[in-house]
Parts: sequence; structure tokens; C-alpha cells
Amino acid sequence: SLFGGFGNYFSVIYQGSNEIIFPRINNFSILLLVFSYLIVSFSLVSEYGAGTGWTLYPPLSTSFLSLSPSSMYFLLSGLLVSGLSSALTSLNFFLTILNMRCFSMNLKLLPLFNWSILITSVLLLLTLPVLSGAVVMILSDLSANTLFYDPIFGGDPVLYQHLFWFFGHPEVYILILPAFGLISQIISATSQKIIFGNQSMIFAMSSISLLGSVVWGHHMYTVGMEIDTRAYFSGVTIMISLPTGTKIFNWLSTYLSSHPQLTLSASNNIYALMFLLQFTIGGATGVILGNSSVDLALHDTYYVVAHFHYVLSLGAVIAIFASTIHYLPKITSPMIIPSPTSQLSLYNLVLVTTGITLTFLPMHFLGFNVMPRRIPDYPDSFHGWNFLASIGSGVTLLSFAILKKKK
Repeated sequence: SLFGGFGNYFSVIYQGSNEIIFPRINNFSILLLVFSYLIVSFSLVSEYGAGTGWTLYPPLSTSFLSLSPSSMYFLLSGLLVSGLSSALTSLNFFLTILNMRCFSMNLKLLPLFNWSILITSVLLLLTLPVLSGAVVMILSDLSANTLFYDPIFGGDPVLYQHLFWFFGHPEVYILILPAFGLISQIISATSQKIIFGNQSMIFAMSSISLLGSVVWGHHMYTVGMEIDTRAYFSGVTIMISLPTGTKIFNWLSTYLSSHPQLTLSASNNIYALMFLLQFTIGGATGVILGNSSVDLALHDTYYVVAHFHYVLSLGAVIAIFASTIHYLPKITSPMIIPSPTSQLSLYNLVLVTTGITLTFLPMHFLGFNVMPRRIPDYPDSFHGWNFLASIGSGVTLLSFAILKKKK
């Protein structure tokens, strides 16, 4: 939604283009995405399902331990088609932003939203081939008797983890970078001024993407890394907090000497402020997990779940709400769909923030008590926190129902 949806509609508008550079290829990438969803759906109903978890780690995905080879074929084939779709879209955005700007717009004048789409496109083009290679190697192990990931015959299952997380960690920034651009445009519009330190925001997003591409190993501290490697990944992970802090302070400084509306008619601005708060909390817990010694204790616990959901559920999703409220009248015309700035919009804001916070805040305490993720059972002493998380998920579901109501 943030990259493909708002990117397709507004990146060309912000830079003065009439269309992206290859519109037919863009249409083809959407059709490929639908086709990939169909293939992945077949994996759910084929035999017993994949049964590997979302990371598809060998040997569960490759050897005789595989629950269902046919499900794995469908799942991996769908991922390859989806990756091709994303690569075509990224190539389109990359070439459009570099080659189809209006005559007077150089890269210094390019809006922050277009910069975020450009950086996201580069990340996708650099990391998707690595994931595709890892997936093709699994398919080869399954069907062509290769031994890339079989340790008995000299393969290395940890190799897959390196290839997967080389894509998997930048993927987090691929999800959140367009949100940075949209939030920047919303704050700039509501405060009626250019984002404070506009050039430093560009450098900060570029630095985040660069550093985020070389810290994949902090997902793998438990595989037996040597101490020097762990020190490197810990140090570079913590360094990401510097450009991230730069962006937060730039956004807050933009509000100085301005008088942003915090009323019912400016709920998108309140959403933007909530994004800053929740994303800061999620980033702070990420710095804690970046320490290898702490991560060894908290690895695969609910603390990790709480961290990345604070970044994504309380970051990217809130950015989607803010952007929908801000841009929907511009997409549809207020005469067709009323601007969602009624009292129901404020109710939605309160319920979304309360529900998602109530869902994921208790998980920090569960994680510190070393409650493992992906295990449905837990001691009775954890019941209170889990009950609060269940209530929060119900409140979140109610907030979606309110958002669908008319004005």
C-alpha cells in the first residue's frame, strides 16, 4: 500500500510527470502479484501445508524432514513470482524518478516522498536477487538432488539464513521508508513549511538504508558466531539509531514556530504525531536487541515480537491511516467520498492507538520473562499480560469497523 499504492499515484504528481516510465510493465507487475498470491494459496491446500514457518529454514524446507514437498513447491514458486513483480515495480520507480522529473527539478528539490520511493526501489533491486537465489537453491535441493543446505554432504543450512536475512532485514526498511516520506509530506503540509533540515533527511534515509543492508547478522546471533562478528553486527545495528534520531528531531523541529491544528479536522496530523511516538519506542527497543548479549537472552521471545510490531503495526499501519485521511480527498475528490475528518475519525484514532498499544506493550514484559514466540501454551503466571493483549486485538478489530463507516 505505502510503496505500490501511494507510490504509483503520488510520486509522478510530486515530480511533475504525467506517467511512470513503463506503464504497461507496471500493469504486468500487478497481474504477476495476483498470480503469485494464487500460487501461494495452493500451498495452503496442498497435502499438509508447508509447515516451515515464514522463514522457510532448512532442513524443514528441503530434506526428508519437509512436511509437504508439493506445498513447498507452490510456496517457493509464488515467492519467486512475487519477487519478480516487486523488481519490475522497483525498476519502474527508479527509472521514473531519475529520468522523468520536470525540467526545473533536480535531486536536491525532489520531495522527500519521492526520495523515500527511490531509496526503497534501490533496496529492493539489490536484495531481491539474493532472496531469489536462496529460494532457487531450496527448489534445487528439493527437486534436483543438489546439496546446498544439507550438512551431511557438505552443505550449510546457515548459508540460507545469511541469504534470507540479507533480504529480510532491509525488507523492514523497505516497508517503513515510504512511511517516512508520507509522514514528511503530511507534517510539511499541516505545519505549512518545508521539513526542517530537508537535506539531512535525505542523508538520514540513505544512511538508514545503507546501514540496514549490512546488519543482517543480528538476526543470527544464536547460530554460533564468533565474538568479533557479533561485535561488528552489534555496533553497526546501534549506529542506525543516529540517522533515525536525526529524522525524529527534524520532524519535531518542523513544528517549532508553527501552529499545527490538533482538532477533529486535522486527525491526520494527530496520526503523524502518534507515528513519531510509537516509531521512537519501537526503534529504542531495537537498539536494546542490537546488543548481542541481550539478544541471546531475548532471541525468539515475545520481546522481539513487540519490537518489530511497534515499528510496523504502530509505525507503517499508522502511516497508512494518516496518509489515507490526508490523501483520500485528493484521490477521489471530496464531492465523491467525503473527507474522513468527522468525529468517527477521532474515535478510530483513539481506538487504533489504544488497541495496538494494548496488544503489543504487554509483550515486552512477557519477553523479559522469556516467554517464547510461536508456542501457544504458557504458564498461568503469564495469563494477565496475554489477556490484556487479547483485549487489545479486539479493540483494534473494532477500530477497523468504525473506519469503514460513512461520515
